[in-house]
Amino acid sequence: MRRLSRVWRRRTSHARIRLLRERTRLADAVLRARTTLPRPLLLTLACLPGLAAVLALVLYAIGVDRTAHRPARQPVETRPALPHQAPRPPIVPRARWLAGDARSQPPARYDDRVTAVFIHHTDSPIDYDCADAPRIIRYLYAGQTGAKDWDDIGYNFLVDRCGTIYEGRAGGVDRPVTGAHTQGFNHRTTGIAALGTFTAGVPVPQAMTDAIAALAAWKLGLTGLDPRGSVRLTSSNSLSRYAAGTTALLPTLAGHSDGYMTSCPGAALAERLPAIRELAARLQGRRS
Repeated sequence: MRRLSRVWRRRTSHARIRLLRERTRLADAVLRARTTLPRPLLLTLACLPGLAAVLALVLYAIGVDRTAHRPARQPVETRPALPHQAPRPPIVPRARWLAGDARSQPPARYDDRVTAVFIHHTDSPIDYDCADAPRIIRYLYAGQTGAKDWDDIGYNFLVDRCGTIYEGRAGGVDRPVTGAHTQGFNHRTTGIAALGTFTAGVPVPQAMTDAIAALAAWKLGLTGLDPRGSVRLTSSNSLSRYAAGTTALLPTLAGHSDGYMTSCPGAALAERLPAIRELAARLQGRRS
C-alpha cells in the first residue's frame, strides 16, 4: 500500500511539473503575443469582455508559439561544381577594339549551352604588330557588318599572335551566344578565330595556340565537356558540309573545315589541333 502511495505521489509530481512547464511556456507565449500583437487587433481585444479577450489572447499566443518553434526552412542546395572546369583566361572586352565604331544591331541571340568549339583563321596578314590587333579586328567587323550585311562580327572570340584573347560577338563571354562562324553549325557552338593566315608551312605562334587551348578549356568546361571528345550536332543549313537536318559526329574541338567546305583554319593550324585538344584537357585537370 505504501509502495502504491509513493508511485501515485511520484506520478502526480511529474504531472505537476509538466503542467507547470506548459503554463510557463504558455505565459511566455502570451507575453510575446502582447508585445507583437498588431495594433488593430489590440484595439479589438479592448472592446471584448474580459474572459473573451483572455481566450483570444491565448489562442493568438499559441499560434505565435507554434510559429516560433517551427523549424527553419533549409537553404536550397546549389549545384556542385563540375569536376573538370578550367579557369577563365583574361579576355579583352569588345569595347577596346570597337573604339566607338559600334553599329546599330539587334539583341544577341543565345542557345541553352555550348557543346563544341570551332577554330578558324581570319585569312588576314600574319606579320602584324600585336598592338595593331584591335584595329585589325575593327576592320574585320566593318567588313562583316558592311559588305556582308551581318548584324555583328561572326566570331565569338579572336586571338592574336601574342596570345591576347579578344571578345568578339556581343552578348557576354560567359554566355552561350549564338555566333555566325560555321554555316550550319552556329547553334550550341563557339567560334574562336586566330588572327592571321595559317596555310601549310606558316609557323603558328605557341602563345596563340596556348591561348586558344585555355579559352576552349574554359568554355567547354562550363558544361563539363572533354576537348578531346566528340559531339553530335545537327546541321541547320544544306550549304554546310552536311545537309540540313543531318546529325553529324564532330570533334568537340573542331576546325572550321569539319563542318563546312573550306580550307579554314589553314593546314598549319589544323595540324596543331590535336596538341591544342590535349593541352585544353590538361588545363581542365584531365589525365586520361
